[in-house]
Amino acid sequence: MSLNKLEQIIGYEFQNKDLLQRAVTHSSYANEKLGSPNEGNERLEFLGDAVLGTCVGLQLYNRYQDKEEGFLTKMRASIVCERSLGTAGRKLGINEFLLLSRGEESGGGRERISIIADCMEAIIGAAYLDGGFQAANTVVRNCLTETAELCEEGRLPKDAKTTLQEFLSRRTGGEGTPGIHYEILSESGPDHAKIFTAAVYAYGEQAGQGSGKSKKEAEQQAAAAALASFQSKR
Repeated sequence: MSLNKLEQIIGYEFQNKDLLQRAVTHSSYANEKLGSPNEGNERLEFLGDAVLGTCVGLQLYNRYQDKEEGFLTKMRASIVCERSLGTAGRKLGINEFLLLSRGEESGGGRERISIIADCMEAIIGAAYLDGGFQAANTVVRNCLTETAELCEEGRLPKDAKTTLQEFLSRRTGGEGTPGIHYEILSESGPDHAKIFTAAVYAYGEQAGQGSGKSKKEAEQQAAAAALASFQSKR
C-alpha cells in the first residue's frame, strides 16, 4: 500500500520517506526479509514514546489552563496508553500499512493492539526526526484528537494498568498508590518474536504476572491479573 496514502492519513508529508518506511516495518518482517530485526521500527518506537508524552502534555497544558496537575496527568495517561493508541491506529487504518512476517501476519498480528500502538509511536518518532517537534506534534494532533475528545467525555475505555492504579488508590482513600511498580521477569525467543513475562508489585508484594509479545503487553496482562485477584477478595 502506498505510503502517500499513509501521509494523507497522518497529515504530514515526509522529506525522508525511508523514515516512514522503517516506522511501519515490524521486527518480524525485518528479520525475515532484511536479515536483522534491528532494521525494524523498535528504535523509532522508543523515541516516539518519549515524544508522544511531551506532545500530549503540551496540548493538554494549553487546552485546560484551569485544571490541576492530577487531572492533566490522568488524561495524558489515558490518551497515550497502548489500548488508546492501538484503537486509534486501527480506526485510522494505520495497521493496513504494517510490514509483517508471514508468521506474524497469519497469527493475526495486523489486528493486534500492541503492534499497532508500537507502529503509532514509531511514526511519531519518525516525524520528529524528519521535521522536529512541530512535525511530531502535528501527527499527534491529527491522529489523537478524537481520542482526546473521548477521554474528556469519559468515554475512553481504560487499560488495565490505569484501572488497577485507580482501584488501589480508592482503597487507600485517594492518598496516592500503594507503591505500584512493574518488573520484567524474563524474556524468551528470538529477537523478532520475543515473549516477555512481567510482574506487578503492590503493598511490597507481587500482585500479578502476565506475558505478552512486548513489555507493555506483558505489563498490561500482569495488571489485569492483579486487578482480578484484588477484586475477588473484596
